[in-house]
Amino acid sequence: MAEISISSKDWERVKIKLQRKYNRLTDDELQYTEGQEDALITRIMELVNRDRKYVVFTLKKALVNIDNNRL
Repeated sequence: MAEISISSKDWERVKIKLQRKYNRLTDDELQYTEGQEDALITRIMELVNRDRKYVVFTLKKALVNIDNNRL
């Protein structure tokens, strides 16, 4: 079970933040279905070459200030 839960609505904002931080990430690479957080985390880990702890931290940070455009 994933350490976080992301709604489809929130994911649109989080995805924009990730794409700003990692401008090489595409919409296709960041496809997400609600409830598939583990698969998303694993995919992001591979795409940005970071460990799980870092990716989860980054996603949580993006969710805390969802209305802020910064990550």
